[in-house]
Amino acid sequence: MVAFLNTVAQTNFSIEDVIARAQSQSPASKQAETRKENRYWQYRFFRTNYNPQLRLNGNIPYDNIVSQAPLADGTFVNTKINQLNSFISLGLQQPIPWTNGQLSLNSSAGYFNNYNHDPSSLQPKEQWRGTVMNIQLDQPVFAFNPLRWDKLTEPLRFEESKRDYVEQMEFISRESVGRFFDVLESQINLQIAQFNLANNDTIYKIEQGRYNIGTTSQDKLLQVELQLLNSRKDVAQARLDTETRGLLLRSYIGLTAGEQLKLILPETIPQFEVSVEEAVQYARKNRAAYIAFERRRLEAAREVAQAKGQRWQTNLSASYGLNNNGLIVSDIYQNPQQQQQFNLTLSVPIIDWGRNRSRVQTALANKKLNDYIIAQDEVIFEQEIMTQVGNFEMLRLQIEITKKSDEVAQQRYNVAQNRYLIGKIDITNLNIALTEKDTAKRSYIAALKSFWTSYYDLRRLTLYDFANKSLLYVPNTED
Repeated sequence: MVAFLNTVAQTNFSIEDVIARAQSQSPASKQAETRKENRYWQYRFFRTNYNPQLRLNGNIPYDNIVSQAPLADGTFVNTKINQLNSFISLGLQQPIPWTNGQLSLNSSAGYFNNYNHDPSSLQPKEQWRGTVMNIQLDQPVFAFNPLRWDKLTEPLRFEESKRDYVEQMEFISRESVGRFFDVLESQINLQIAQFNLANNDTIYKIEQGRYNIGTTSQDKLLQVELQLLNSRKDVAQARLDTETRGLLLRSYIGLTAGEQLKLILPETIPQFEVSVEEAVQYARKNRAAYIAFERRRLEAAREVAQAKGQRWQTNLSASYGLNNNGLIVSDIYQNPQQQQQFNLTLSVPIIDWGRNRSRVQTALANKKLNDYIIAQDEVIFEQEIMTQVGNFEMLRLQIEITKKSDEVAQQRYNVAQNRYLIGKIDITNLNIALTEKDTAKRSYIAALKSFWTSYYDLRRLTLYDFANKSLLYVPNTED
């Protein structure tokens, strides 16, 4: 291979080296890793919705103001207020995921101090109040339960994100293959261009000698000179393309500027058999898209349940506790009084001109449309895999044919070059052999590129390595 940057360090890179570097150091891999981490913490946040929460709430308002106080005759008197009215509460809250209710256990204490207290007043300067214990239930009735639906969809979304991360890594592999062969093709083109330039320079000198002794025409000499000029142009263009594509590859895989790319042609092809049924089976088992189908169905059913749950609003609230007050803190806990509360709120539309029915029917229509879209997506999902598998064997055969063509074209050119040197064929036939040689070489490289791109596409579409017979993603039940 022809190196393209005049730097000190030089490293040989196989296709596996480029892929490994891209998966560990490329900006695309860092983005995929960050998205994976973000989705992990979203899932952790979702799980906390079902755990008890212990909360401490407090309020310490101090007022030193002048305020208007109304009198019995309707007039007002300005009164100076200087008081502290603080409050603190400790509560344990437990969501009820089956009913979307909430059960809480609370204890609280409050302190009041009137700094402008009149000693002749019957009211004390300091007071304590508090609730020793209070149990409360808040329960919506016949309402939409988001906790129940989240418990169905969020684990699927999290599992989908983990599989999507592996797919992103395989997509990076596939993109790395494309960029690898872009550079390799440009290096091959540069090698061909330099080889042709050297040959055309030699041919031009031969034709000059023949022209000088009168064995060739000026027309043929000018034709060879034009070929030489075109060869110089081709070398310059090939060198520019190599540098440009090399920089793109460096940027993608995170390669430092001090390392020179020298790519190794991946001619060893993995040998394995793959059937359409096997590929579809692994895709259904492993792909994030297949989990997404189920999640999308559940989300559509969730929208229907939410629309039905908005037809009326009913909420039940009940609590039982013990509270008291006193001049000192200990008075709160001396013979506390029972505290009982019950409340039922109801909001039912009597005439809504079909508003609720329209909302429910819209959600049902959206669910039906979503089912049709998912069914079509499943067909496309399987067709993509079938197409990929169908092309795979053809690509393997194409490599064998183009490799043999490359060898034959090279031998033919060598024969044509020797016959030209002894004057058996003219420059036109030599140029035809040269063009066929270059075309065969480029076709072989293109066939290798198509195979390796298809190979990593197949891995991405199934999350299965058919060459090593191993899963690329193994579910972690501990998550």
